[in-house]
Amino acid sequence: MRAVLLTGHGGFERLEYREDVPAPVPAAGEVLVRIGAAAVNNTDINARTGWYSKSVREATGGSSAQTNANAGDAGWTGAAIAFPRTQGADGCGEIVAVGPGIASTRIGARVLLDPVLRGGGTEANSFGYIGTDRDGCFAEFVAVPDANACAVSSKLSDVELASFPCSYTAAENMLARAAVRTRETVVITGASGGVGSAAVQLARRRGASIIAVASSDKSAALRALGASRVLPRDANLLAELGAESVDAVIDCVGGAQFSSYLQILRRTGRYAVAGAIAGPIVELDLRTLYLKDLTLSGCTIPDAGLFAELIGYIERGEIRPLVARTYALRDLAAAQQEFLTKQHVGKIVLSVAPAAPAI
Repeated sequence: MRAVLLTGHGGFERLEYREDVPAPVPAAGEVLVRIGAAAVNNTDINARTGWYSKSVREATGGSSAQTNANAGDAGWTGAAIAFPRTQGADGCGEIVAVGPGIASTRIGARVLLDPVLRGGGTEANSFGYIGTDRDGCFAEFVAVPDANACAVSSKLSDVELASFPCSYTAAENMLARAAVRTRETVVITGASGGVGSAAVQLARRRGASIIAVASSDKSAALRALGASRVLPRDANLLAELGAESVDAVIDCVGGAQFSSYLQILRRTGRYAVAGAIAGPIVELDLRTLYLKDLTLSGCTIPDAGLFAELIGYIERGEIRPLVARTYALRDLAAAQQEFLTKQHVGKIVLSVAPAAPAI
């Protein structure tokens, strides 16, 4: 089959497009999915560059991306990544075969892949991520646990559906952890990216008033999604909004603005984070945290039922896909390069042309 293999940590040269990769065979409890489309995410780039390693202290896309080739803790769980690895957390396609123990009636089902792997326990090593801890969707076929192949009924294309799983799961998880409610005011950072634009839609769905933070040229697009106000990325949030002015902050940026996020939160306000593209090392004044009774939530593994709820939102048309551009599978490196420019709104998606099952 055709696939893009990540051969190690480093630059784009580590992405190897091949047409002779053996198709996976579904094991017991697994299904084989023929991928129609797969989306690009920060987590793919972070894993490629070794950014998850504790030795990296700078923003994503920094110089350490080229010098962290030997990181032994560069998986998002803190473990090493086994190479070669087929990445890709987001995938939409069709079940074409099943492993032992799975009913053959599943064959032919159109599915979205839940990117979160659940081993059944509560300890850290019982969870994982498709595309990092096992091969993912940057290929014509992927074998996944049956529970991760979730049936979806929609008129949307595979490219459109593939834009949802990773970003919208991360965004809804943050909103749920922060308990965002109707008529509350929420600040969403990185609002033009995949997770941020998903959070704008999902916060609007909850009836919240949304202040988006993004580059000024994205203002019209974000207002169309539901933001009532858009502030530039370099805005002085304390001066613009005032102290204790918002109920929640949904953050995937981090960096130097972190302390201002806590200052603009009202007493008992909530902060939720699922990324740090502007830098993972921040300054925290513990007095602000405890004297204001703030709640800070790190968000990676959502509750088990969240993905099913997300599919319901899609099927009922309560959220819509935002596809900025589509690339061919073989052009993954070019897709990642455009992704890193941060000039788009929404998602960059790979179209994986259909092929006869190699099984």
